[in-house]
Amino acid sequence: MARCTLPILALLVLGSLAPADAATPDTGACDATAFATTLHAAPDSPTLAEAYWLDRRLLQWPGQAAARPGERFRLHHSQPGTITVPEGPGVEGADGAIDLQAFGGQLPPAVAERFRFIDEGVVLALPGVEVVRLPALLRGQLVLTREDADGRVLAATTLQHPGALDDLYAAAFRLDDLGATPTEDSTRFRLWAPTAREVFVCLHDAGDTPATDRIPLQRDDTTGAWSTEVPGDLSGNYYTYLVDVFVPGTGLVRNRVTDPYSVSLSTDSARSYVADLDDPELKPKGWDGAPRPAPLASQTDMVIYELHVRDFSRDDATVGLANRGKYLAFTEADSDGMRHLRALAEAGLTDVHLLPVFDLATVPEEDCLQPAIPDAAPDSPAQQAAVMAVADRDCFNWGYDPFHFNAPEGSFASDAAEGAVRIRELRAMVQALHAAGLRVGMDVVYNHTTASGQDPRSVLDRIVPGYYHRLDGRGAVTTSTCCDNTATEHLMMGKLMLDSAGLWARHYRIDSFRFDLMGHQPRAVMEQLQQRVNEAAGRHVNLIGEGWNFGEVANGARFVQASQDSLQHSGIATFSDRARDAIRGGSAGDSGEALHTQGYVNGLHYDPNGHHDATREELLHAADLVRAGLAGTLADYRMTDYTGADIPLSALDYKGMPAGYAAEPGEVVNYVENHDNQTLFDVSALRLPPDTSPMDRARVQVLALALNAFSQGVAYFHAGGELMRSKSLDRNSYDSGDWFNRIDWTGSGNHFGIGLPPATDNEASWPQMAPLLGDPGIKPGPEEIAFVRESYLDLLRIRASTTLFRMRTAEDVKQRLRLHNTGPDQNPLVIVGELDGRGYPGATFKSVLYLVNVSPEAQEVRVETPPGRSWRLHPALRGKDRPAPYHDGGRFRVPGRTAVVYVADQHPAGLDGPS
Repeated sequence: MARCTLPILALLVLGSLAPADAATPDTGACDATAFATTLHAAPDSPTLAEAYWLDRRLLQWPGQAAARPGERFRLHHSQPGTITVPEGPGVEGADGAIDLQAFGGQLPPAVAERFRFIDEGVVLALPGVEVVRLPALLRGQLVLTREDADGRVLAATTLQHPGALDDLYAAAFRLDDLGATPTEDSTRFRLWAPTAREVFVCLHDAGDTPATDRIPLQRDDTTGAWSTEVPGDLSGNYYTYLVDVFVPGTGLVRNRVTDPYSVSLSTDSARSYVADLDDPELKPKGWDGAPRPAPLASQTDMVIYELHVRDFSRDDATVGLANRGKYLAFTEADSDGMRHLRALAEAGLTDVHLLPVFDLATVPEEDCLQPAIPDAAPDSPAQQAAVMAVADRDCFNWGYDPFHFNAPEGSFASDAAEGAVRIRELRAMVQALHAAGLRVGMDVVYNHTTASGQDPRSVLDRIVPGYYHRLDGRGAVTTSTCCDNTATEHLMMGKLMLDSAGLWARHYRIDSFRFDLMGHQPRAVMEQLQQRVNEAAGRHVNLIGEGWNFGEVANGARFVQASQDSLQHSGIATFSDRARDAIRGGSAGDSGEALHTQGYVNGLHYDPNGHHDATREELLHAADLVRAGLAGTLADYRMTDYTGADIPLSALDYKGMPAGYAAEPGEVVNYVENHDNQTLFDVSALRLPPDTSPMDRARVQVLALALNAFSQGVAYFHAGGELMRSKSLDRNSYDSGDWFNRIDWTGSGNHFGIGLPPATDNEASWPQMAPLLGDPGIKPGPEEIAFVRESYLDLLRIRASTTLFRMRTAEDVKQRLRLHNTGPDQNPLVIVGELDGRGYPGATFKSVLYLVNVSPEAQEVRVETPPGRSWRLHPALRGKDRPAPYHDGGRFRVPGRTAVVYVADQHPAGLDGPS
């Protein structure tokens, strides 16, 4: 799960800068210092929104029964937004009221399905003659009441309006020119704002100059969009909108906002930039004819490397000072970082997935601060104190704090003030990675925004209040994603996501996408998105994402989710926590004593650390979960579990859930670390016995990487895992600055023991962390790091050498993967898998055998081997200091903490298919 930084407002952004009856904005409104101007305040108006518009005619009030004799339901409306409901006889300040009729029929199936999550309550209908007035009524204040025969209000609420807006303005979904569209003769501006009273566009010659013009937009009643066409090509100019709109709880407000469809911006996202992304001036040299890696034959061919733009080069001394931490660092082909990436690509890495590069809300794009780090002890809190003192103004954040989805982030550009620069330089980065033979993936965060409501960094909600975010039963924005959840089940929020992903695929040649908290999106919308990006790119674009099932959408409460258990046969892959937790131990987000919960590779039962007293049964179960990962987490793959039962992986338990959930191997992403939580090295530092030698720690690192590389499905690795990367035990480094997020491409060190990690997420665990950080015996040296790096390159070569590690279908895996050494008589310290390649396209070898021994001691296992089969070390492992050959008769002796792969080039005569 990603983290975002919730903004803290230091200034009051609403002010009475215009009279209450103002119909036209002051000429200075384009350049006002406030982000909003209150045109007509309504401080005492109701804000609770417990009722729902279901469509343009029907509404439902959960918790309210049908009217009793003498009672009635009324919809009060006010254009200036002056309705109040004081104690006493009735509603005050309304322009009028509409008596609503009880609806006794069946809801249309689509409506019933969409609103299945709301509680039972009275369904009411707007009289047919009033339906035509609804678009105008929705542009003001609406209050629903239950009243007795004397007009006394028994209950009152406002309404959530997305159901009505989606019904009224469904035609807006087909608009293909939202935003600014320059042509040779004119520039068109179009903004979807169906509840707005007026909309103006403010034009600026540059990102920091006063407005040259303010032009009204015209409303289209069919789509709810506002537009205008301005003479001349305004490419290179800047603009903002003034949107007059009623905001519940505030009143009639003029919001000064940037464009949700901005393709670029001025410094700190202050103004939107006018651009035609096909303009040659926005392309780096050679862009149109630049080579690009071919599409992959199968999603399982993906081998992904997750990397942060700033981490890549901020501390790389071989990168020019001006380019460190920037897009252009990737264009320096002779840097240590690019040489490292090319070596990975040559070995078999296919994709670099970049943490968010869209416009972020919390990183200053100019004059960010760098902390002065004191020279303190490895277990001192002084370093983190220095980092956190400037964390809200420094140059680093993971980037899960979206501001504008369609624009490149400016802090990674050489000049954030010029909108063209960030476009051109992000493309240059993509072009350089493509030239290195690497496809480019993009981490996207459509499940939340950094802010909502009248916050200055709230774009969507200040244009169409109450529409773009998912609300709870009282009308408050839900925050289960740690931030303000968007509602991609709403037509135009879903459209924004589709349009945005299509833009990145077409104009930036993004090859794959990783969706943050994808389980908060509807499966149907994600399937639409797959089609959209394929069309935009003119080729297949791979989609993966976090399919976690939680929050207000959990278990399909609102829609069929794009989650682990709901994406079968979609071709979209989700991250699997099953093997991850079994391999490394514990769970995501562990703290305190739970940090020492051992996993399969770092001592579970067989090498206790003094904290975790695990049983042999726990070890056996962990081994079965590791095997499930090797089998692609396929629901229907059958194996013999440690009790001796022959079961499908869907019957293998993972914390009360099925361990196997995928229908096809391409629908699962295997990983043992990513940006979230401690790095793999840090996890093992917490879980291995403290006296484990640095070289044994290196071997444990390789074991985890090997199990990931050998697993069917998509292989996903965190940048620096092959360099034993440490974040000094930080469990959540999203805002921990450059100090805790560094990578050393030279392999001279791994940054373990650079101080206690930031107190915000780690202080409760400092007592467990400090002794480890202060122990010089844990920190690896260049020799151990080089061992892991070279071993990782071998693993990439092995996976790339044969399609047997990348099988295409579930049937292939079921027929060709045989797991040995299973059941009640197994040696649980050794995982053994055999892959039958006879007749399989791209198999290279007729059979492959891999063995992974997690024990510190050598282990021997027997593997049933057909007569005449001759096993040899995989070519990638030959001529190196590797395990001793297996013994005759199918007995294999594997040294301690070693992964080994054998291949067979010959088979007994007459066998030409899976056995």
